[in-house]
Amino acid sequence: MGKKKRPLPETLGLPPGGVETHAHLDMDPLNQDLDAVIRRAALCGVSRIGQVFLGPRAYHAGRAAFEAHPGVFFLLGTHPHDAKDLTADDLEATAAAFRADPRLRALGEIGLDYHYDLSPRETQRAAFRDQLALARELDVPVVVHSREAWDDTVNILLDMGFHNRPLLWHCFTENVACLDEVTTHGWMLSLPGPVTYPRNEALRAAAAAAPGDRLVLETDSPFLSPDPYRGKVNEPALLGFTALAVAALRGQDPAELWLLAAANASRFFGL
Repeated sequence: MGKKKRPLPETLGLPPGGVETHAHLDMDPLNQDLDAVIRRAALCGVSRIGQVFLGPRAYHAGRAAFEAHPGVFFLLGTHPHDAKDLTADDLEATAAAFRADPRLRALGEIGLDYHYDLSPRETQRAAFRDQLALARELDVPVVVHSREAWDDTVNILLDMGFHNRPLLWHCFTENVACLDEVTTHGWMLSLPGPVTYPRNEALRAAAAAAPGDRLVLETDSPFLSPDPYRGKVNEPALLGFTALAVAALRGQDPAELWLLAAANASRFFGL
């Protein structure tokens, strides 16, 4: 009694073919039973998963765990939290990884995080610029992390020549004005679990207004679980709850939205 009854994600009825664009499967607790996590995702219609490695050391330590899972593609970048530790050797190791591994599909998540300030802001900005320059050199898409740093993030992107370059705004939790700025510059946005929270009115309005060819879906697991699993460990199998919420906000059929977002992700990452 008193426990919230949650629908099982595999009962949502979404078809195979979904793409989860951003997950940290190498983190606890998901890495404790990786096969089961990926199997549950497949049962819920998630056919491809973007595994995000936070820096070259994490990539080299974790990539072998995915050899038996060809539906997983990789992202690699140094997070703004770790900007203070980014070295020239790290940049070269990142470049070498991209040149050697076709499963690496985008450089990210990189950017600015002024909420925690775990690295000094000027150091974050320098690391962001260095990695954007590397992405241009490698000619690969970029996935951006920006928290409480909107203006600086956009200004650096434009200064580095990223107008109309392939760029995905990870974990978009902003408003319609920010949505308009993203789309004006030819970028895409990734909608996370918080779009399911009724009090996030500005984000939900942006999700409803987003051009259909610009949006993808993510969990950012193990973080940011959607309702009705808010507060629980997130995983790719829960992506469907975000899809259902976004579809309802947009007045779309959930399966249609699911496959549209998947097609957008496939185009962006070259899957």
